[in-house]
Amino acid sequence: MPRKPSSEERRSRAVAQVADFIRKYGRRKQKRGEPNDRVYDRDMEASLKRLSPQDLDALMHDDEA
Repeated sequence: MPRKPSSEERRSRAVAQVADFIRKYGRRKQKRGEPNDRVYDRDMEASLKRLSPQDLDALMHDDEA
């Protein structure tokens, strides 16, 4: 039976997902390329909207602490 991930593992996975989402969403389109060339994750957007501003800030700046 696989073990359950610890809270630290869940947090690090969430930080990685948020960082990936922000990196993809924030980058500019490539010149002469398809402007819609990245996948937009609506589920990730919905989960980020449910977070409090303080929790979102903590996830976004986790590597700076």
